[in-house]
Amino acid sequence: MLLHTLRRFAEAALAVEKIIVVLPANQLDTWEQLCQVHQVSIAHTLVAGGATRWASVKAGLAALKEHPEGLVAVHDGVRPLVSRLVVERTYAAAATHAAAAAAVMPKDSVRLVSQHGSAAQNRSRLRLMQTPQTFEIDLLRRAYAMPELASFTDDATVVEDLCRVQLVEGDYRNLKITTPEDLVVAEALLGL
Repeated sequence: MLLHTLRRFAEAALAVEKIIVVLPANQLDTWEQLCQVHQVSIAHTLVAGGATRWASVKAGLAALKEHPEGLVAVHDGVRPLVSRLVVERTYAAAATHAAAAAAVMPKDSVRLVSQHGSAAQNRSRLRLMQTPQTFEIDLLRRAYAMPELASFTDDATVVEDLCRVQLVEGDYRNLKITTPEDLVVAEALLGL
């Protein structure tokens, strides 16, 4: 799955200057073995992540210390179906607004649950967040210099106290593979 994701960002048309792959420390050797078995020639830097997403993104940013400016996209390795168009949209929006993230409108009805029951929400005002989430690198560094909070669920959440995050149209096929059913759908979409 991660290899499919890596290939998406290595597409020449995207002109990505550097790819950082952040993995749990106990998976680094496995990844290097998989790269040898599958003869992966895509240039990338491998970094040991942390105990949380926040710590892992911070570790990835540290590997970009020689880049004082520019844009950085943070993407879930378990989203192998991201399209070039979605990546380009986030880069274009971040170039203008400093912070951008892909998102889609919920298809299903949404309810807010509380101790008093549940209440319908207007789904036209809600968005399901996706990645990539793309930022001016200095903005992302400033955001990750602050302490980690339990409320951080994605990079947009980390940045939003410093800068408004521009949402761009995502893609429903940009699945986050988290369940066995997601994997079946992704395999079908990838033609495997």
